[in-house]
Parts: sequence; C-alpha cells; structure tokens
Amino acid sequence: MSIDMNPAANTGDTASTGATGLTDTFTTTTTATETATGTWAGVTHSAIWIAHDNRQQPLSHANRPHTAQVASLLASAALTLIAASNLIDVYGSAGAWAAAAIPATLIGTLIALAGLVPALRLWWQLLFVAVAQLILGPVLLLNDTTIAHVIPTARTLKQGWESMLGSFKYLLAVEPPTGTGDGSLLAVWTICLWAALLTGICAVTADHRFTILAIIPVTANMAVCALLGSQSGFQRIAAGTITAIVLVVWFSARWHLLELQRWLSTAIIMVLAASLAVGSCLAVGQDRTILRDHYEPPLSPYNYSSPLSGMRSYIKNHKDDVLLTVTDLPAGSTVRLAVMDRFDGNVWNLSDTAMASDSSSYRRVGTTIRNTTQGKRFTATFTVDDGLSEYWLPLAGAATGVKFATASDADSFYYNTDTMSAIFPERVHSGMSYTETGVIPATPSDKDIAKAPAANISQPKAEDVPDSVDKLATAIAGGQASGGEAAQALADKLKESGWFSHGLNGDYPSNAGHGNYRVDQLLAGSAMVGDSEQYASAMALMARSLGMPSRVVLGFIPKNDEGDISDSRTKKQAGKTITTFTGNDVTAWVEVKLDKYGWVAFYPTPKETKVPDENQNLTPPNPKTLVRQPPVPLTDPLRDDNQATNKSSIGGNMADDDTHENPAWQRAIRIIRAVAIFGSPLWILLIIVALLLSIKAIALLRARNHGSAAQRVAAGWQAITALARQSGLDIQGTRSEQAHAIAEDMALGPNTLESLGREADYVSFSGQPINTDQVERYWRNVLKERGTMLNSMPLLRRWRARLSLADVFHTPGGRRKGRDS
Repeated sequence: MSIDMNPAANTGDTASTGATGLTDTFTTTTTATETATGTWAGVTHSAIWIAHDNRQQPLSHANRPHTAQVASLLASAALTLIAASNLIDVYGSAGAWAAAAIPATLIGTLIALAGLVPALRLWWQLLFVAVAQLILGPVLLLNDTTIAHVIPTARTLKQGWESMLGSFKYLLAVEPPTGTGDGSLLAVWTICLWAALLTGICAVTADHRFTILAIIPVTANMAVCALLGSQSGFQRIAAGTITAIVLVVWFSARWHLLELQRWLSTAIIMVLAASLAVGSCLAVGQDRTILRDHYEPPLSPYNYSSPLSGMRSYIKNHKDDVLLTVTDLPAGSTVRLAVMDRFDGNVWNLSDTAMASDSSSYRRVGTTIRNTTQGKRFTATFTVDDGLSEYWLPLAGAATGVKFATASDADSFYYNTDTMSAIFPERVHSGMSYTETGVIPATPSDKDIAKAPAANISQPKAEDVPDSVDKLATAIAGGQASGGEAAQALADKLKESGWFSHGLNGDYPSNAGHGNYRVDQLLAGSAMVGDSEQYASAMALMARSLGMPSRVVLGFIPKNDEGDISDSRTKKQAGKTITTFTGNDVTAWVEVKLDKYGWVAFYPTPKETKVPDENQNLTPPNPKTLVRQPPVPLTDPLRDDNQATNKSSIGGNMADDDTHENPAWQRAIRIIRAVAIFGSPLWILLIIVALLLSIKAIALLRARNHGSAAQRVAAGWQAITALARQSGLDIQGTRSEQAHAIAEDMALGPNTLESLGREADYVSFSGQPINTDQVERYWRNVLKERGTMLNSMPLLRRWRARLSLADVFHTPGGRRKGRDS
C-alpha cells in the first residue's frame, strides 16, 4: 500500500511532483514495517477517503460519540454520584437516595450527549432539562400525586415546582435522617441533573483543552452536597480520594498524557498520591461547615411560658377527664410533654444548645429520627381527647419516627432529640391522631444507679436559689460516694419527710408555684406540703447544688391510688392494649444524668395517700438535726473522683495531672508524632522517587508537545536513545546504527527501531511538511517501543532507567553533537 504524505499532491498541483516522488520512494521502503509501527498516513482525523467504484465516500461520523467521549461521560457521571453521596446519610437510606440520584445523573448525561448532534444543541437541550426538572422528577418522586403512577396531575406539577427550591430548605431545617417526605428527594434530583449535564458538556467537547472546565461543576457539586450533608458524611475520605484519582486519570487521558505503556510508574504515582491524601486526612483533624448547624429555626422555646406552671390547672379542671388515649403503649410507660433545664428563680423553663450542652434545638424532623437508645421498641398510636390543648406534643420514650394522620400536622412538628420532647406550635387539638415508633429506654436497677457517678455536662446556671436548698442537700447527700447514690438519697428523703396536697378545695392548704419562694417555703417553712410541681423543682435544685446535672420533666404517669406507676392502668381490648390518661395523671418528676445510663428518672413526690392533717408534725427536716455528712470538699467528688484520665475536659472528663500540667511535654509528643508520620525515611524515599518520575514525565510531555512538527518527531527518536543511555548503554553513530545497537543489547527485533529511525531521518532531511496526526502516530509508536524496551530489561536495570535523569534535559528536537544523525 502506498500512501502519499503530501496532501498537496492530491490537488493536482504540478509543482509538488518532486516531493511526491520522494514520498512514494519513502513509503515503498517502509511498507514492510507498517505492521509493526502503524500506518504512516498523511491524513487528518476528520476526513478519510477510500476509492471505491470510482467514488469517494466519507467514513467519519462527526456526530457519533467516540470512545474517548463515552469514557469521559462515564467519568463525569461517576464524579456526579460520588459527590452527591454526601447526602446518603442525610436521607437515611441509600435506596431512597439512589432512586433519585441515579436517574437524574443518567438523564443529565444523556442530555449532554445530545449536544453532539448539532440539531439538538442548546435550545433542545434546555427543553430536555426543563422537562426532566419539572415533569420527570415530580412524576418519579411525587408518584402518589399522579394518575396511574404515570400521568402527572396539576398537584404533581405544582408540588414539583414548589419543591424544586423548597426541598433545599427542607434539608436545612430538618434534622437527618430526613426521609423522603415533602418532596425532599427533589433536592438531590436537581443537584445530580444539573451537575451531570454541566460536567457532561465539558466531557464531550471536541477540544480536549476545555475538559479542564469540568472541575468547576464537580467542585460545586461536592461543595453543595457537603454543605447540605452531615458532619460524618458518607465515606468522605474514600469519596474524596476516588474523586481525585478519577479526575487525574480522566484529565490525563483527554490531554493525551496517560502512558499506558508505563503502567507501573503510573500506578506507583497514583498509589503514592492516594496514600499521601489519605494519610493527611487521618493526621489532620477533620471538621466541615454544615449549613444546617447555622440555620436558625423559626421556633424558639423561649417564646413559650413554663410548661410546669400550668400543671395544677389540669388537675383542677380535668382531674377525672380523659385527656389522652394511647394504643399499644408498653404497660407502665410514662408519656412526656416537656423537659425543662433552666431555672431563673421564678420558674423552670426550656433551654437550647446555646445554654446547655445536652439540649439540642427543637427542629423539624423527617419521617425517621436518628436514635441510638437501647431498650424496648414499640409502635403506639396517640389520640388527643377534649381538654388537652398544649404546645407540647405527648410522646413516649425516644422517638424513631412520628407519622401524623394529616400532612398539615406534620408541618407543625418540632422534635428535640436530646430531651426526647416535641413542640407543636399549632397546639394539639381534640381528635388529633398520630403514630409514634420509638424505644423505651432500659431502666437500671437501684444497685446500678447507686454505683453510677454523675455525668459532667454544662447546663444553665440556676439563679436565685434559696440557701435552704444547698443546706438540706448537703446534709442529706453531700458525702455520698456517687452521684446516683446522692440522687437516690435526695428522692427518698423528700418522699419520706414530705406530705402530699394539691391545695385544691378540700385539700390541706398548699400554694401553687415552684419558684425560689415556694421551694424555700417547702424546705424551710412551717410545713413540707406540696405536689409533684414543688417536689420536682426542689429535688432538681438540690441535685444542681451538689454538682449533678438535673432537669424537670412534665408528663403523664399511669398512676395507681397512691400515685405510683402501675401496669394495671393498661387494659386489653380487641387484641390491643389501651392506656388512658386523665388530668390527675399529669405529673412532674426529675431526671439526673449518670455515666453509662444517661438521664435516669427519680420520683421525689410523696405518696398521694400521705395526706396531712392538723394533728401531725409537718415541719421539714432541720439540716442541723440530721446526721451530719462529711463537709463538701473543695473539689466536688461527684465530678472528679470517678473520672477517667487522659481525656479532654471538653468531653466531660478531666485529663491526667501530669499531662495536664506539662504542656511542653504535650507539644513534644505532637512533634514526635509529626516527625514519625511525615519524616520517615520511607516517606522521604517515596517522595524522591515520585519527584524523579514526575520530572521525567514532564520532560517527556514537553518533548512531545513543544516545537515544530519536525522537532517533535526528532525528539521522539531522542526519547528512545535517552532511555537506552539511562539504562547504561553507550550508543553512537547514525540513527540506523543506534537502532541496531539498542536491538542487539536488549534482544529486540530491529525492524521496528530501524523503521522509527528512518521515519525520523525522512522528516529531518526531506523538507516535506507533515501534519499533527502523523506526529501523534509517530509518538504513539515511540512510547510503545519504550515500553517494550523497559519490559526487556532486568528489574534493577529497569528501575535504573526509570529513575535516571541522564539525557533528559535537551532542546525539543535538538541534535546531540556527533549523535542522532
């Protein structure tokens, strides 16, 4: 086969006859080696013509995607999904995430691919995107609003339009896992659709230089998903490493920098880069900015009055009225309304994370609530009856999900995961129904409680606490060995010494309220008489005075006649268990946080049958007459004696004395660790190897892409001779002599090397123009031959050649004196 290297010869230009003859002579000489070196054809990528039946037929298909473009689209789709994986733990289900992310990515990629057809570019692509965003997405993700699960309705389109941006607000306002409610999946649908489209457009561009622009949508996608994600993320180190590797390989392939013949060095560089990236991530503390953490919910607990202040009104107005009916609630379970940990001297009220480390904000939650509480799982249905009209939604245990009968009720539900309580700003109302799935926390035994130390957390400082609280608390439990034992002593003493009365008509006089005046009256007045409102407030303040974290809980207790929790209040009807709560069941109790057991409930209120009369001594116990306990030490033993060492005080544990008092030793340890990680001889050696390989790769790339076409061909032959010299071979003479010397030394067939040498000679001496495709073809053969040369060498000689810098730096296409001629 004879192929003319001079395109001008095909135009019939008689002035090029001489050049054509030289070309024909060269191609005749090289015919025998075309199989080894590839056809040296003076053709371009976009026009190949073959004579057939006296006609010329084009074989190129400009609108058909090439292999490189298909591979680029696959890379762009993979990058889109990897970045969007940050939202998997936000939705709480990989399946739900995939149902939106994968179809959106596929559609966005196909729309980008449509841009290869000129008739479908721009306006048609915009139409496709609009249909995918406003119709296909809502049909797939709001399928319950469609007709026959296929045809969109006006509600489908309306809700899809509203959720296009509203879903992002939903992800910010709702604590993960959000589930799939309120069209929240349209957020990841929108992100993946547009990210895949923009990245895909950069992937299929004919000019490979514009592929680098794909890093913009990829980075934006990662940033948006990280900001909407969570602190833990989904395998974020692995995702980041894979993203970096895919980007490097993809860009290298599109820029023709990927040398598959040198796969070992390429693999080493990639492994080294990945190791450095992962090692750096593990060595450096990880922290990410989450928009959800900075989102101020439209609801604040400070806008509501103290829940405890309204307790007595339920007993007064609805003592025997059923306020709440619960189906399938485990027998003996309490139902909480509100949890209060802030005492301002007048009332107990709610706080949030700004004041307490163990109290999160009330936030919207999705169909599922993240919960790690261990205990008995249940699913119960709550029905609100007449008389209960509160801002606090009754719930039992730690909720893992709450499902309302109506969507409007779900929009008004705010949950606090730490206090396990909920606010309902629209007020609960008669007939309201909802189903809770959750866990009733396991209750530790009295022996376990007695051994448990108090936890160490920050809480709002109790203000204007009367002196009687501290005096009586110290006298009762100031010297107990553990926080649990002290809390038990406080609850038992109040229950034993106190008397019960609601202060209603016919009851022994007992003032309402639970502020400092009423607590002082209870503990230091003429009569220790009250109900759970006063006793819970008093015990919580007494526990605080001893250094124990405490809070007051208001809720429903299934009481018996004495006021104790009773399983008998739960009845079986038609195969279900039903528990009814009346106004008399509204009660306050105290929770104290203990290590290992969390918040443990204590009930300091005397039995309701322990009613005082005029002939009994109702005076509170006098701290001076109680058995004196050892004085409270300067350092509270409930906080310090039972704490582990070598832990940060931020986490609630004091550090070891030696480490805490020697910051210089801590700095020395950090320096030693850093030197061990980053200064290891192995790391230094690997860095040097990587540096040498990088220098050689850059030099080879420069020789391939810089200079005129003739210089680049000459540089290709120099790349072969340079590798031979780097392996220790001293070669001299003409290119033909050099080819024979290399082939003989490395036991290679001489035909390929001789052909490459003759092609370089022809380009150097013929004076005929050559095009870019010919140069690229020549370099591909050069790189293939270099790989063959390396594979023929023993291992040590091969690495000597890879790491040697001999003959690396030279002018592209320049000739060495006395050589390569």
